[in-house]
Order: sequence, then structure tokens, then C-alpha cells
Amino acid sequence: MAGAIRVTMEVGADGVAVVTICNPPVNALHPIIIQGLKEKYAEAMDRDDVKAIVLTGAGGKFCGGFDINVFTEVHKTGNVSLMPDVSVELVSNLMEAGKKPSVAAIQGLALGGGLELTMGCHARISTPEAQLGLPELTLGIIPGFGGTQRLPRLVGLPKAIEMMLQSKFITAKEGKERGLEAKVFKELVLSPTSKALVHAFFAQRLTTKVPGVTDVQLKPRKIRKVAVIGGGLMGSGIATALLVSNTSVVLKEVNPQFLQRGQKMIAANLEGLVKRGSLTKDKMNKAMSLLKGALDYSDFKDVDMVIEAVIEKIPLKQSIFSDLEKVCPPHCILATNTSTIDLNVVGEKTNSQDRIIGAHFFSPAHIMPLLEIVRTEKTSPQAILDLITVGKMIKKVPVVVGNCTGFAVNRTFFPYTQGSHLLVSIGIDVFRIDRVISSFGMPMGPFQLQDLAGYGVALAVKDIYAAAFGTRNLDSNLVDLMVQNGRQGKSNGKGYYIYEKGGKPKPDPSVQVVIDEYRRCAKTMPGGKPVTLSDQDILEMIFFPVVNEACRVMDENVVIRASDLDIASILGMGFPRFRGGLVFWADTIGAPYIHSKLSKWTEIYERTKHNPAGFVEVTHVRCYFRCWQNNCLICIGTLVDLSGT
Repeated sequence: MAGAIRVTMEVGADGVAVVTICNPPVNALHPIIIQGLKEKYAEAMDRDDVKAIVLTGAGGKFCGGFDINVFTEVHKTGNVSLMPDVSVELVSNLMEAGKKPSVAAIQGLALGGGLELTMGCHARISTPEAQLGLPELTLGIIPGFGGTQRLPRLVGLPKAIEMMLQSKFITAKEGKERGLEAKVFKELVLSPTSKALVHAFFAQRLTTKVPGVTDVQLKPRKIRKVAVIGGGLMGSGIATALLVSNTSVVLKEVNPQFLQRGQKMIAANLEGLVKRGSLTKDKMNKAMSLLKGALDYSDFKDVDMVIEAVIEKIPLKQSIFSDLEKVCPPHCILATNTSTIDLNVVGEKTNSQDRIIGAHFFSPAHIMPLLEIVRTEKTSPQAILDLITVGKMIKKVPVVVGNCTGFAVNRTFFPYTQGSHLLVSIGIDVFRIDRVISSFGMPMGPFQLQDLAGYGVALAVKDIYAAAFGTRNLDSNLVDLMVQNGRQGKSNGKGYYIYEKGGKPKPDPSVQVVIDEYRRCAKTMPGGKPVTLSDQDILEMIFFPVVNEACRVMDENVVIRASDLDIASILGMGFPRFRGGLVFWADTIGAPYIHSKLSKWTEIYERTKHNPAGFVEVTHVRCYFRCWQNNCLICIGTLVDLSGT
């Protein structure tokens, strides 16, 4: 019986931990349950991958309160020590005072200690049929889990006294009216958030449906052994993801020191997964046993796939792929993790362009769920299908995209950083920009993101973007000035923020010296005075140019469908899932409004030396209308000419 009494916790890819009380038939608060809740909440608070907690009950019932069977045993034996520990520590310290948001999802019933648990959460939602109450007085006791204090604050003193003294139950509807619950579940279905989340759910299921690849008579080949070239941050992360999925990996580096560093990074990645509870010690040891280091290509003769993950230098990549064609078997897929370079350029010195493909992971590669699969006109459907299968195997969400500078995600979001630089140049505070963007729902603002990514990549791809996007590119020297000032971001503990071991990033006031120099170079503040903008202006000036670029990406068929770009934006850039993805969000705002704003900013800023990023004259705006048929999303029509031409 004790085995059936337990508390479980499952953590989704979105960082939401679902904690479930399991004690049929009513999920009573047995001592094992109380201890289990303490342990699971403590674990959730400690785990970096947990962002929020949902507390619920199994079998269609939330919780019926304390286990009355324990009371019976106490009455029989007179042994008061059998009573459960009803210390309010669980509710007050772990739940209510917890730094991560906790929501009670109530169905069936929440009575006594069960209702008191929900009041320790930061919010409550319920199904319409749920019953809520504190019936302890029918047992000759008073609510002991903090209900006497919290219920009056939620429903008012008169109603709270009635519920406690009369042991009166209320319905979910009345609970909402009284303020005990935020929403009755059925009402949430019609909310914009629900519509966005449902869209994202079905959109994610669509990403692996690729015309000409998954709808023909092709079968994926078995990928047993993969070589990873480069053991840096990306390469070690990719190797980790493969090893955890029981795939043999050869890690190649250029010298013993770099190889040893890469192997240590992989070991550290695996240990981190163990610490977070997503990998056992035994599986970690098994994963490490599948790893082999190499300083040459001798172990490449039987690999099924190679993933190159070296620095973004075209001659180096071309040389590597020329070598791979000679040393790998004919069936071997030749993949590159490049984030910006045209795949045709990478493979132009080979005769194997049908098996050259982009496998663009996002850092950290063993954690981030998106895998951009980049195909050229010459990439074979078989290679695409095989990489989709590998993506699923390593628990990634594959999105197949076309070949262009930056591919889908980085191409679409290059105005994101550039827009933030423009705002700084006209006098907007760096940390205010980050606060506005974080409040919108992004994991962090653009400047903290730059710190996290490091400035090396930005400098490496700067010329590539300038060549590809011409006047759409903002000629900003802000990153150069940061590096000249000895700032490398999180990697050296100093960027726009200060990073101390074990602590949270703190804004660095001394970065103002760099920003002042940048503004002097830019000469974009009218009269030398900062521009006055609202938070809404900041948000739109960051994201509308991104939407503008997304329209180009869709118009050029870089993505198969608009919803693929929604998922890529959510999983690759952290665009808030509750907004449905970039294109879905833009559709809720409407093309005319976005177009009017872009046109306005072009008129204001085109006379500066920057011709700012993404604030370009829009002659055509594509509106992607959705048709909900057969649970799929389709884009129809072309669309709307808003230019008047």
C-alpha cells in the first residue's frame, strides 16, 4: 500500500515542474505525502531547469485533506506520535515564500489540508466541478496548515468564518467570485494565452512533417557512431547530447590539450545532468564509456555522421570538409554546426554536396531543445530524414530550414540585437531595455544575452552579416568598444553586468563609460539629448524589425510554414511560448499597425549614418492567416500591399 502512496515530479522542456499527489482514492495527506511534498518542492527550488511549479492530484482529485485513517489509529492506540507533522514549514517556507511561482491546479476536490496547500501557492485554477472547503470542525479540530490565516485574506473574514465554523463547501465558481481562485479552467480555454499555447502545441508537432522527405517511401538509416570535430562549448554540448542517447562518439581535436579540455567539459555536462536529477550515475558512466578521443581521422572510417563544430572561419571549414570526403564512408552524413555561413560555401570544394547538411544546435547544446536542420538545393532527402531522426533520438525538436546567412533563427533575429544597439545610441538605458524585454516574457534582455553568448561570436560574424544584409545592417561598434574596455561578458565576469561565482548578474554602473563613447561615435542623439520613449516604444522598436525580417524569411521560403518559425523563435531565442511564437504574436497585433510603425521609424532615423537595423521601408507586408482544419496550421494567400504602390 505504501508503494502506491507517493509524490511524483515531472519537469517539462518548458521548465514547468508538475508535482502530483498520488494517494487514492482522494489523495489524502498521509505522512508519506507530506514528506514527499517537502522533498519535491525543495528539489524544484534547487534545480536550475525548473522555472515554475504546478501542484495537482492524481485520478481527477486534488486532495481530500489529512488522512483520517491516521486519526483512527491514534484513537485506537492513544499514541499521539502517529499524528502527521502539520508544521506550516511546507506551506509557509517552501511554497509561499518560494522564489519560483507555484500554481495549484484543482480538480474534483480540495478539502481541509488540501485547500490549505492551494492557499500556499501563488495562484489557483480549478475545473468547474471542483469543491473547496475546510471541514476540520466536523472532526473536532481546527485547520492546522495555515488556513485560518490565509482564507480570510482571500475570501474575506465573514465568508472564511462561515466556511470554517460551518464546514461549508463552496463551488469553483463561487471560489473565483470570492477571490480564492484566479480562474475557472473552462474560462481559460478562450483566453489569448490558451489560444497561443494550443497553437504552439500543434505547431511543434508539425515541424517534422517535411514535404518531399517524410511523405515519400524513405526509411531513416541507423546512426550508430558519430564523430564530433571540435571540443569547445558547442562541440562538447553536442557530444553530450549524443552520449546521453547511447550513441558512440568520437571527439576530434587538434592537440592533446584541447582534447583533454573537451573531454572534461563533457564530463562536467554529464555531472550537471546528474545533479539536476535528469541522469543517473550509472547512465553517466555508460555515456562516458561511449566517448573516444582522437587527434586524427583514423577512427572516422566507420562513422555514420560527422558534426563539425569549429570556429566560424570559412577556409578552416572548407579544409575539414575536403578531408572528410576522403576519410569517411560514402554513406556518412557530413554536417556542420555553423550558425551563419552559407552551406554551399562550406562544401564548395567537395564532390559530396548531396550529403552536406547543417545541424545548427543552440548553446548549451545538450540543454537547448531546438535543432535547425539546414538543407541546400543539393542536400538529399535521405540525409534530411536521417538528421530529423537523430534530432528526435537526442530529444531535440528538429525544424528544417533553407540555406541563407543566419538560416531561420539568427537571420530573423539579427535585428533584435541591432535594434537594441540603436536604442542605446539614441539615449535609452541598457538596463531599462533589458527590463522591458524580460517583462515581455523573454528569458533575459538583449544585453544580458550578449554577455551570456560572449562577444567573440558577434565579432566573428559581424562582417558576414554586413556583406549579406547591406544597408539593413547597423554599423555598430558597441561590441568592439566593450572588448577594448576589457569586457568579454560572462566568460570573464564583466560585461554589461558583473558576474560573480554563484551569484546573480548585477548591472555594472561602470559600463556607462563605454556607452558614452559609443554614443559619441554614433552621433545619433538629437541635440546630444536622449530620446524620450515609452516601454511600449522600446518593445516595438526591438521586435517589429524582427517581424519585418521574419516576413522576408517566409517570403523567401527559408521555412516550410509560418508555424515553424514560431517554434524556432520559442525554442531557439526564448520567445515566450504563451504568446504563440513570433509570427502568431505579430498576427494578433496586425500587419497595418506594424507597417505604420516601421514606416514612421524609417522616416525618423533613415537620415542618420546608420540606416538602422530593420527599420527599412516596407513595400509589402505578408499576412499569414491560419486555418484550423484537421488540427493543422496553413498559410494562405499573398497578401496585403500596404504601401499604396
